[in-house]
Amino acid sequence: MERTSVASTVERRLHRVEAAAELLGVKRTVIYEQIRLGRLRTVRLGRRRLVPAEYIDEYVELLKREAEMAAS
Repeated sequence: MERTSVASTVERRLHRVEAAAELLGVKRTVIYEQIRLGRLRTVRLGRRRLVPAEYIDEYVELLKREAEMAAS
């Protein structure tokens, strides 16, 4: 039986800002700006700022809605 690590079989739920930026294909500074503007929500864990996967999905939906509004 082959052993696999838990990290490789379970989807990460909390992402560092740098990882969220990579997932979204933008620079880290863009993510911090979106956080500052309240467009991308985060959670705090101690001194760390983390982006839950569901908040990344919400942000993508926001971008899609804005694109649809702009096209109308």
